[in-house]
Amino acid sequence: MKALAIFLGIVGPWQIAIIVVLVVLLFGGKKIPELMKGLGTGIKEFKDATKKEENTDNNKE
Repeated sequence: MKALAIFLGIVGPWQIAIIVVLVVLLFGGKKIPELMKGLGTGIKEFKDATKKEENTDNNKE
Protein backbone atom coordinates (compact mmCIF):
# COMPACT_ATOMS: atom_id res chain seq x y z
CA MET A 1 0.00 0.00 0.00
CA LYS A 2 2.94 2.28 0.73
CA ALA A 3 4.26 1.78 -2.80
CA LEU A 4 0.90 2.87 -4.22
CA ALA A 5 0.99 6.05 -2.13
CA ILE A 6 4.51 6.79 -3.36
CA PHE A 7 3.46 6.10 -6.97
CA LEU A 8 0.44 8.39 -6.68
CA GLY A 9 2.65 11.06 -5.13
CA ILE A 10 4.99 10.97 -8.12
CA VAL A 11 2.38 10.56 -10.85
CA GLY A 12 -0.18 13.33 -10.99
CA PRO A 13 -3.56 13.50 -12.72
CA TRP A 14 -2.08 14.91 -15.94
CA GLN A 15 0.38 12.04 -16.24
CA ILE A 16 -2.39 9.49 -15.67
CA ALA A 17 -4.53 11.18 -18.34
CA ILE A 18 -1.63 11.08 -20.80
CA ILE A 19 -1.06 7.38 -20.08
CA VAL A 20 -4.76 6.62 -20.63
CA VAL A 21 -4.76 8.50 -23.94
CA LEU A 22 -1.64 6.66 -25.10
CA VAL A 23 -3.16 3.28 -24.22
CA VAL A 24 -6.32 4.12 -26.16
CA LEU A 25 -4.29 5.25 -29.16
CA LEU A 26 -2.01 2.21 -29.09
CA PHE A 27 -4.57 -0.51 -28.52
CA GLY A 28 -7.80 1.06 -29.73
CA GLY A 29 -11.13 1.13 -27.96
CA LYS A 30 -12.08 -2.43 -28.91
CA LYS A 31 -8.99 -4.09 -27.42
CA ILE A 32 -9.10 -2.37 -24.01
CA PRO A 33 -11.95 -4.51 -22.56
CA GLU A 34 -10.07 -7.65 -23.61
CA LEU A 35 -6.89 -6.35 -21.97
CA MET A 36 -8.73 -5.48 -18.75
CA LYS A 37 -10.42 -8.89 -18.68
CA GLY A 38 -7.03 -10.58 -19.04
CA LEU A 39 -5.57 -8.37 -16.33
CA GLY A 40 -8.47 -9.16 -14.00
CA THR A 41 -8.11 -12.88 -14.64
CA GLY A 42 -4.40 -12.69 -13.91
CA ILE A 43 -4.96 -10.83 -10.66
CA LYS A 44 -7.63 -13.33 -9.59
CA GLU A 45 -5.32 -16.27 -10.31
CA PHE A 46 -2.53 -14.58 -8.36
CA LYS A 47 -4.80 -14.02 -5.34
CA ASP A 48 -6.03 -17.62 -5.48
CA ALA A 49 -2.45 -18.90 -5.62
CA THR A 50 -1.37 -16.77 -2.67
CA LYS A 51 -4.37 -17.92 -0.61
CA LYS A 52 -3.62 -21.53 -1.51
CA GLU A 53 0.03 -21.08 -0.49
CA GLU A 54 -1.05 -19.40 2.73
CA ASN A 55 -3.35 -22.33 3.56
CA THR A 56 -0.61 -24.90 2.94
CA ASP A 57 1.77 -22.92 5.19
CA ASN A 58 -0.83 -22.87 7.97
CA ASN A 59 -1.41 -26.62 7.66
CA LYS A 60 2.32 -27.35 8.07
CA GLU A 61 2.49 -25.59 11.45
